[in-house]
Amino acid sequence: MEGAIVEQERAPDVEPSQAAGPYVVVVGSEKGGTGKSTTAIHLSVALLKMGFSVGTLDLDARQGTMTAFLTNREDYAERSGQALELPRHRAVQRSTAETKEEASAEEEERLNEALEELGGCDFVVIDTPGSDSSLCRLGHNRADTLVTPLNDSLLDIEVLARINRERREVEAPSFYSQLVWEQNNHRVVAGRPPIDWVVLRNRLAHIEARNMREISGLLSVLSKRIGFRVAPGISERVVFRELFLSGLTALDLPEDSGGSSHASARREVNELLTAIGLLATTPA
Repeated sequence: MEGAIVEQERAPDVEPSQAAGPYVVVVGSEKGGTGKSTTAIHLSVALLKMGFSVGTLDLDARQGTMTAFLTNREDYAERSGQALELPRHRAVQRSTAETKEEASAEEEERLNEALEELGGCDFVVIDTPGSDSSLCRLGHNRADTLVTPLNDSLLDIEVLARINRERREVEAPSFYSQLVWEQNNHRVVAGRPPIDWVVLRNRLAHIEARNMREISGLLSVLSKRIGFRVAPGISERVVFRELFLSGLTALDLPEDSGGSSHASARREVNELLTAIGLLATTPA
């Protein structure tokens, strides 16, 4: 795969088991503009098209990108008569309680209720807020697989670690990496499997080859130091923006439509599923 860096073995293909509850895929980052919601949307639709039952959770309900997309998708299906796969969707609102402790407890209760309602699904895909908050931490704690998209830039890599830009060296893990570590530790202490963390490298058209090599080197160091796998993400494509208002993805279009651009978009989503370890699975 173009742009992939293999630092650790790929996770085994996911085999969802209803006895264990849904397999939870969390898409998280503390930076906007990295394609977080786009990734969550495409993962959800791709899993639906593979025949899985999918639940979606929007923990970033204030911005509500995932919720807006699924509303557009349902409206388009009704208007056009086209049969479109839809997940069971829930949006969890932030608490307005006066104290931090009360708000955190209320948000945890709301999240637990939403997950219980989606308990019959094979997969639950969660879109998280782009800032450190109680809901962000609660969502990350539920991740069997955590997917963190970032663009090929030093600014985006600082989501993972503090970088000395003059020497191009890693100085220390970021606050976000520490957040992931903390939630992973909570899972292990509670007897749950550790988080399988996958960092996606989204490809931007204007990035120079030299910069891409530099980013590759830094990610290679970070993947070993912080503990994540690196996988190819999705490119910056007009088709993703154009289809949003209709609630469609490149996967919804006929294979012979849109020329090479649409075909490349579909291929990238399949590569993404393969890298995460979801493509080879089949519904029970």
